[in-house]
Amino acid sequence: MIIVVGIIILIIIILVGYLITSYNKFVQMKNKVEESFSTMDVYLKKRYDLIPNLVAVVKGYAKHESETLEKVISARNLAVKSQGLEEKMTSELNFQSMLGPLYAISEQYPDLKANVNFMTLQSELKSIESEIANSRKYYNAVVVKFNNLVEMFPTNIIANCFGYQKKPLYEIVDDVQRENVRISFD
Repeated sequence: MIIVVGIIILIIIILVGYLITSYNKFVQMKNKVEESFSTMDVYLKKRYDLIPNLVAVVKGYAKHESETLEKVISARNLAVKSQGLEEKMTSELNFQSMLGPLYAISEQYPDLKANVNFMTLQSELKSIESEIANSRKYYNAVVVKFNNLVEMFPTNIIANCFGYQKKPLYEIVDDVQRENVRISFD
């Protein structure tokens, strides 16, 4: 009888240990997902801060392109004001799609491309875009690990008990963003 009670207690200790370990793994992964998105958010903010300066320089050369430039600034402002993971992702993708026309405008003005301020801003933007791309890769890798925990047995049981749900991957959602930017010298 003592052996049976000892085995039951040992099984309970193992199960409780597994539950605690799994729960802590979820907390750790949730925090990594939040940290990776925050890192990406910092780079996005740097880009949002840089864009008005770039637009101002372009405006000086391309006065008749003001409608496109206003759309870029409007999309930037929406992206800056967005709250929450889903809303930030959606507004960022919208903003990113507006950068193509800005680049296309800059290609139409040879003097602009030679302007030192423009070159510096464009170089900074290129660097930030690279950092954003890397942070998106990191975010998606962390989210895949988290989502695996949420979906795979037996951790999916613990995920359901504590309300953990899959996190969204950062991905291109529409065909407009997949298209190449068209540059026209008309």
